[in-house]
Amino acid sequence: MIKNKALSINGQRINPGERKVVHLPVAKLYTHVNLDIPVQVICGKTAGPTLFISAAIHGDELNGVEITRRLIKSSAMAHLRGTLIVVPVVNIFGIIQHSRYLPDRRDLNRSFPGSARGSLAARLAHIFIEEIVKQSDYGIDLHTGAIHRSNLPQIRANLDDPETLELAQAFEVPVLINSNLRDGSLRQVADELGVTVILYEAGEALRFDELSIRSGVRGILSVMRKLKMLSATKSASHKSEPFVARSSSWERAPDSGILRTIAGLGARVKVGDLLGVISDPSDLFDPTEHEVRAENSGLIIGKTNIPLVNEGDALFHIARFEDIKEVAASVEAFQSSVDRLPNPLFDDQTLG
Repeated sequence: MIKNKALSINGQRINPGERKVVHLPVAKLYTHVNLDIPVQVICGKTAGPTLFISAAIHGDELNGVEITRRLIKSSAMAHLRGTLIVVPVVNIFGIIQHSRYLPDRRDLNRSFPGSARGSLAARLAHIFIEEIVKQSDYGIDLHTGAIHRSNLPQIRANLDDPETLELAQAFEVPVLINSNLRDGSLRQVADELGVTVILYEAGEALRFDELSIRSGVRGILSVMRKLKMLSATKSASHKSEPFVARSSSWERAPDSGILRTIAGLGARVKVGDLLGVISDPSDLFDPTEHEVRAENSGLIIGKTNIPLVNEGDALFHIARFEDIKEVAASVEAFQSSVDRLPNPLFDDQTLG
């Protein structure tokens, strides 16, 4: 048995077998109140990889915050090999303001690797890269849909890379999206540094979604077992192979009005299927209606939740697969399996 290595974050040393909360100083508000990013570190006694988990890079994406809370409380952490670095809230400014962005209106996930002398977003990105990413071998970045939009639990990653594909498959969600690396994104910079990162998308901004949260906790633990940071469970259930989307597109509003949604998340649709109807509210006795129909066959992996739409608004996100029937069945089985997980309101430890 090889002893794990100590690590240092912001000058604080975490030794093998220790748990510690480290605060990364970010900046001062104009009121001279100091802001910092809390980082939870669990350094296992035995050697293994270093994995970071990041949430709320967009300040309105809250599911990941709850996922990290349940993860840290899992009894499985007592037997950790390697090191787990958990950052429940990266965009501390955004979460205070219930905002996706930073006070300078910049998107943090387009600001990496950042700079020590740049904008507020650049400085925050720089600290995160230097103190967290460069100390890690792997990462899982937790996201949700935008405000008033929900996403089916899915993994987005560079699936052309064999190791990334293996981690994405280990997360145990039915849908994988082959997503290119975007300039300025955390995934893109991590990839350049040799750190493999997958991105988990699920739920809606500013809302907790229980299915998305349970799925996220289970998926992270499964990836940790794949990395041998945790021991395999004795009674592992049969895992179905996830499906990789070949492409995806949004069905948009043909006119402005009030949307009545017919097709929900995870629904299997064919070309021409009715997804929703947009009504003109100006004449309640004889309203003009516009049908929203699928232009492609596939699975709905994202949708708007607000019925007030303008012409051109993105309404339904449809992913296309080789065998949509099998994908739909896999999604249904996935939802049932997550519903059967222990209720975390009564026992936070059982997922471990």
